[in-house]
Amino acid sequence: MNGRRSVLSNTAGTISIVDAAHVREQADAEIAPRLRRLIEQAQAGDAASFDELITSFQRKVVSTAWRMLGNQDDALDAAQEVFIRLHRYLRTFRVDQDFSAWLYRLIINACHDTRKRRPGFVSLEQEWQRGGLDHLRSDDDVEASASLMEDEMMIARALETLSAKEKAALVLRDLEGLSTEQVARVLGSSATTVRSQISSARVKMRLFRDRRVKMESGKREGSA
Repeated sequence: MNGRRSVLSNTAGTISIVDAAHVREQADAEIAPRLRRLIEQAQAGDAASFDELITSFQRKVVSTAWRMLGNQDDALDAAQEVFIRLHRYLRTFRVDQDFSAWLYRLIINACHDTRKRRPGFVSLEQEWQRGGLDHLRSDDDVEASASLMEDEMMIARALETLSAKEKAALVLRDLEGLSTEQVARVLGSSATTVRSQISSARVKMRLFRDRRVKMESGKREGSA
């Protein structure tokens, strides 16, 4: 496999699909035969199959990394690292395993490593202000687009109040739609621990939202 070249060329194109938070992936059950074929062919050294594998999952990789890291630049760096690790370790994957759980584990680890080495944090709000998210805006409905971005920024800010473990558990459970048991397998934890982390994270998210709503309400009353 000409893996690294494929990884870099595919990652370079992910900027145009960072709105993947609103794209539904096909159910694993529906793509299982095709996915198994792609994995086996990629493991055998077929570069085209590896490229197709990346194309099939790049939306999931980038959107999850963005939710974990809160900004586009870090998310794309983490996504590139995920694809490099995918190429490096794909031969160790057994086709009877849960590929999504295995891939999510790569994503979480890559995000953890990216967060450790980033020199500074660029928030979702800063990206919006500098025009980095213009492709997410709708020319047809400016009001709906602005509301969507406000919601995204609220979520991003609230996620930053969580610990790394709480964030990973909440993103996988509530935003990516994995079951508690799946999240536990991805994080190498127990379902009981994951439930505790998710419960704590939801409380913190709710408190953050309530504080923000109260602050915004106070600002409006003060300017009236």
